Amino acid sequence: MSKLDDALQRAMTSVPDCVAAGFVDLSSGMVLSIKTVDSHPSEVFDFLAAATTDLFQGPNVVAIENIFKKARGLPESTEHHYFQEIIVNSDNLIHVFIRGKKQQQVLCFVCRKGANLGMVLTKARAGMPSVEQAL
Repeated sequence: MSKLDDALQRAMTSVPDCVAAGFVDLSSGMVLSIKTVDSHPSEVFDFLAAATTDLFQGPNVVAIENIFKKARGLPESTEHHYFQEIIVNSDNLIHVFIRGKKQQQVLCFVCRKGANLGMVLTKARAGMPSVEQAL
């Protein structure tokens, strides 16, 4: 197991009711590491990087961020992004996506719907530095 896999596994076990975690590189469009406790169709993993990239760098998101940059007098070319965390609630799961400090990686956690959202966010945020350092 790689250093990144180990760090992702440790982060995942600290997040309440977590059933899966993944680390996505937005610049390459690749899943760098993924861990699950249940079996999932491989197609889900194939789409994780693309869906995460759409969430954080889709054309409409980029347009909104550029409007905010312009309103604040920042150049559009700056690497800063306003969308840092995204939470998606599905029928049975909570999906948390957190952008890393370098702005090009996103840590994803999938938890059961019954998990305390506040604790999920707190533990997910706390797990990000160790996963980033392992890269």
